[in-house]
Amino acid sequence: MLGMKPKRITTIERRIHIIKSELMKLGDMRPGSLTRQVQVRNGRTYSYWQLSYTHSMRSRTNYVRPELVKATRSQVKTFKKFKKLVDEWVKLAIEHAQLTAQLTAES
Repeated sequence: MLGMKPKRITTIERRIHIIKSELMKLGDMRPGSLTRQVQVRNGRTYSYWQLSYTHSMRSRTNYVRPELVKATRSQVKTFKKFKKLVDEWVKLAIEHAQLTAQLTAES
């Protein structure tokens, strides 16, 4: 089996290539969660949207205008997809490194 890659390594490399191409297709993104907040003042109910997120170990909250809610929701969804793809890439890269090291040790 010298000079041949095991099937799992080839599969991992193929999946990493697919992940890279999927990452290139992603559009605008924002981290966090978009929530509707309700506030009662003087017997009247007011609602507004806010985006909460943590960046550089600082928690932040931004108010979102009603006309920007749809775009912000899409950006948050894109960021979640980005995080999922990067997490999968890291997991596969670790497995790839371990399999490669194991294969090198056996030869």
